[in-house]
Amino acid sequence: MKGEILIVDDEPDIRQAIAGILEDEGFTVRHAGDGPGALADIEIRQPSLVLLDIWLEGSPLDGLEVLDRIQASRPDVPVIVISGHGTIETAVTAIKKGAYDFLEKPFNADRLLVLIDRGLEAAKLRRENAELKLKVGDDLELIGKSPAIQQVRVAIQRVAMTGSRVLITGAPGVGKEVVARLIHLNSKRADAPFVVINAATMAPERMEVELFGCEAGFLGPDRPRQLGTFERAHGGTLLLDEVADMPLETQGKILRVLQEQSFARLGGQRRIEVDVRVIAASNRDLQAEIAGGRFREDLYYRLNVVPIRVPPLSERRADIPMLIEHFMARAAEAAGLPQRRLSGDAQALFQSAGWPGNVRQLRNVLEWLLIMAPGEAKDDIGVDALPPELVEETTAGLSPQSNGELMVLPIREAREHFERAYLQAQLERFGGNISRTANFVGMERSALHRKLKSLHIHADD
Repeated sequence: MKGEILIVDDEPDIRQAIAGILEDEGFTVRHAGDGPGALADIEIRQPSLVLLDIWLEGSPLDGLEVLDRIQASRPDVPVIVISGHGTIETAVTAIKKGAYDFLEKPFNADRLLVLIDRGLEAAKLRRENAELKLKVGDDLELIGKSPAIQQVRVAIQRVAMTGSRVLITGAPGVGKEVVARLIHLNSKRADAPFVVINAATMAPERMEVELFGCEAGFLGPDRPRQLGTFERAHGGTLLLDEVADMPLETQGKILRVLQEQSFARLGGQRRIEVDVRVIAASNRDLQAEIAGGRFREDLYYRLNVVPIRVPPLSERRADIPMLIEHFMARAAEAAGLPQRRLSGDAQALFQSAGWPGNVRQLRNVLEWLLIMAPGEAKDDIGVDALPPELVEETTAGLSPQSNGELMVLPIREAREHFERAYLQAQLERFGGNISRTANFVGMERSALHRKLKSLHIHADD
């Protein structure tokens, strides 16, 4: 069953005509001839969508009053208002009151079905978004106070309300989708759908169906009409994740949609208009992709209206203690386990690690430690409990056993080699802050400055 549609209209012939169209498409239809009857029907069982006539002759409640009652008691039910000639201003008022859309009589059956499909999809996505917010809680935020992440926050605040297209770049695992969701949640479209399509995980031959949808029968004689992500995101935001992985032919079609704000489903001819804010994301150098002939330059300039680069974890090491605390708390809550703490040495190693997988890798390691680290909840997790590959990667440059060069150097040069690697790691750990580095390594600030100068290490407070 595709869903239950409640038709509210004072004219029985119109109700029967609409019902015939909807039943042919597989919908279950319910009827009401006046306002009180419609509200009573909704109280008995909530419909998937309501088609509501603005003028209900002979009804003690007109369409706008019924809409107000539905919005108050069932705000998650999409309402499409039906407006006769000369009542467009009233229909616009209904939209402002929360109606999903409106149809002017006499209306086209295809237009009716498109609006119903969109209304049902928008309601579904709103429910999914609400469930996601409950599930992730405070995880939908940027953790940290480093200058690098503060710049990203400022960019989000400035661009969110403008409606401009945004191109988010950064290495895998830095949080590009989180940035896109924050832009959506801080925009005027926050209550509308947020839809994601990831080109890197999709077969090229399926991509255009996913983007633009298809008419009934296109995928097979018994296959129904399928809405694409552009249509599902109508009124909201569409994230084209890993956009560089899209075939060149698909890139050209996306460019046309951005230019015309309309498209045709596969297997169809009729143009479908959409109002969608597009955000694109990529972990590749798109300029290099353009030079290699793998990405369209004209599409790049369409998408890259406002660029936002999300920094890797190696550029925001000062945020790692906050990230450790945040993700450990979330992991403990999700697993129903008591929180654990890292020892000072373990935390120092975390801040010195390379983290090629960035925030995603950091989170995964912390979840693994919460479950697998030995000891009681009250015991700190030490370096010996960390994944061996993390320890080896981080300490490789400091260990004579893993660096054969040290074994053939005079002791003075070997000591300089070690000191240079050690102090560079500590500076990175404290974000280049001389005072905090000096305090940790046990040196006076002026002495550390002299040591760094002698080792040809440049650092700024």
